[in-house]
Amino acid sequence: MAAWLTAPPPSARVRGRPETPAVGALRFAFYGRMSTTEYQDDLSSRGWQRDSALHLIAGHGVIVASYFDAGCSRSLPWSQRPQAAALLAAAADPCRPFDAIVVGEFERAFSAGQFEHLLPYLGEHGVQLWLPEMGGPVDPGDPVHQAMMRMLGSQSQREVLRARFRTSAAMRVQAREQGRHLGGRPPYGYRLVDAGPHPNAANARWGRRLHQLDPDPETAPTVRWMFAQRLAGWSVAGIARTLNANGVLSPSGYDRARNPHRAGTSWTVRTIAAILENPRYTGRQVWNRQGIDHHEVNPGDQSSRPAGRKPSHHWNDRDQWVISTTVVHPPLVSEQDFLRVQQVSALAVPDDANPHRYQLTGLLICGVCVRRLEGQWVHGRAGYRCRHGYTSGRDVQPDRAKILYLREEQVLVEAGRQLAHHTGVAPQDLDGGELGRQLRWRGYTLLCTPVSITLDIGEDTAHADGDVAPPPRDEDEKTHSRPEMSPPPSQLPLPGLLVIPHQRRKAFNPHQNHPKRE
Repeated sequence: MAAWLTAPPPSARVRGRPETPAVGALRFAFYGRMSTTEYQDDLSSRGWQRDSALHLIAGHGVIVASYFDAGCSRSLPWSQRPQAAALLAAAADPCRPFDAIVVGEFERAFSAGQFEHLLPYLGEHGVQLWLPEMGGPVDPGDPVHQAMMRMLGSQSQREVLRARFRTSAAMRVQAREQGRHLGGRPPYGYRLVDAGPHPNAANARWGRRLHQLDPDPETAPTVRWMFAQRLAGWSVAGIARTLNANGVLSPSGYDRARNPHRAGTSWTVRTIAAILENPRYTGRQVWNRQGIDHHEVNPGDQSSRPAGRKPSHHWNDRDQWVISTTVVHPPLVSEQDFLRVQQVSALAVPDDANPHRYQLTGLLICGVCVRRLEGQWVHGRAGYRCRHGYTSGRDVQPDRAKILYLREEQVLVEAGRQLAHHTGVAPQDLDGGELGRQLRWRGYTLLCTPVSITLDIGEDTAHADGDVAPPPRDEDEKTHSRPEMSPPPSQLPLPGLLVIPHQRRKAFNPHQNHPKRE
């Protein structure tokens, strides 16, 4: 049937030798691509691209091989696309089964300057490239063809940026004006319920529905209890200890299907703090709390990303959040109480309004548990401690190792002496934060125990020796928040559970019974 449909109509019979139909002399390899597998139909996308290629080469040849990448961005270079890489390898084979490559659309195959890099490679191996935009094969020596390819590459890269902008702009309006749930898992204490047909008439006819947040009968009381206890004066650590003592499942423990990568064994201070800081519990929709950094040197060109670097998420500043203008789902805490909790949560700077700065952050390794020591401001001076995995969200275990505490001034003296001996740098040149910069630049760390501090040079590095100056100064700083105290038991118990008050113990004094170093 297909042959009959594509066959030309019969011509009038003439005397003499009948005409011989033209036979295609070229063998083509078809290449196509689609960006996603979740929102695009493989059969449809592959079909229309192949039809476009067949229309282009009609009367010139036939397709003898097909290469199709599904789920690959156009920004990826051909060498990083599985099927495109296989096509390039086949093109370099002298016994390849095809003579030319044909694509259904330029933007399906190329972006930015990819075409300019690929064409010389194909020409070296004697493989033509056919494009619908050129109406046939591309001539690398034709200035018109060269200009057209540059324009198409820029247009393809521009389309990536336009798609990003249009998508984020639309989501911003939908979150602010409509309060629409824009995907993602519901926060702890909520579940997703049906919110009616899609506002787009076509989507509604296809059966698409909207969703909104609704209180989860099992977890919403716990969230309300957290806010109530915080307003009653409880510390975040005290809330975490009580939840753990009563066996309340943490968010990752309650929803194991979406958290297989987390242990889900207990509540942490950070989990409690994240819940208390989330404005979605006031009934308003919030979007853009997290952003994405593509790490692209040329925006929209994924091939300009440093090797091995992937897009990463980061927390946006509060002024970049988009919050709905009205309440769109049942709140678990009033706006007034939520704002009061934020006043309790943390201080931006210490009481004296002076940020506390640490010179050796991330450079001290515990010799007992191999964890990094954390900065701790004690008695008006910088220090470092390691609690060996213990957190204030759990009760103290009697057999845990003693907390390691070191004063920064002592570490600077000993580390400076060892670094000067190893590198020949004068000790007086390691003041004012220079020691920390030298250690980071050289890739050195300090292995610390209660009785010793040892310079760990690790493996040989490119900057192990020499007089090359280290990078510009970049002071490490850490702001110390006011320590939280656990209040007496509240009159607002966790629903259905018994409140377990924190077990008091003698405060740890880092300057008492501290082992002396020689």
